[in-house]
Amino acid sequence: MKSKGKTIATNRKARHDYFIDETCEAGIVLTGTEIKSARAGRVNLRDSYVQVRNGELWLIDTHIAPYKQAGRGSHEPKRPRKLLMQRREINRFQGKVQEKGYTIVPLRFYLKNNKWAKVEIALARGKKLYDKRQAIRERDAQREMERVLAGQRKGL
Repeated sequence: MKSKGKTIATNRKARHDYFIDETCEAGIVLTGTEIKSARAGRVNLRDSYVQVRNGELWLIDTHIAPYKQAGRGSHEPKRPRKLLMQRREINRFQGKVQEKGYTIVPLRFYLKNNKWAKVEIALARGKKLYDKRQAIRERDAQREMERVLAGQRKGL
């Protein structure tokens, strides 16, 4: 699901560590200093995840750096942040997490229409070490084929 918007941060490690089965867009509740810091591109999604608490989705361990111009009134960088989604989507995600051993990970933090802060979240299954090695092998083989094709084009 590619939506228009300015990407602030991506979680590249998630695609390496998980099989992504389904993605969805969620709004995020931010304070004033958090949105200012996010617009400046100071967001890190590494090691963050989404948890279901009391029927609500919460973004955990996402680092949004303190806003420099705020002084003492700035926010806590790693506080839990509430995600906004429709009730039936939350229930569907919660059911899959409980039943089938899925986890919910954030893939991308972006500004939609340069206005609204959104997070692309995904239902994901963890990869085993041999899965990661196979993915690296496939990527290297693809790069090698592209190199050979590029060399043939130059030779013509």
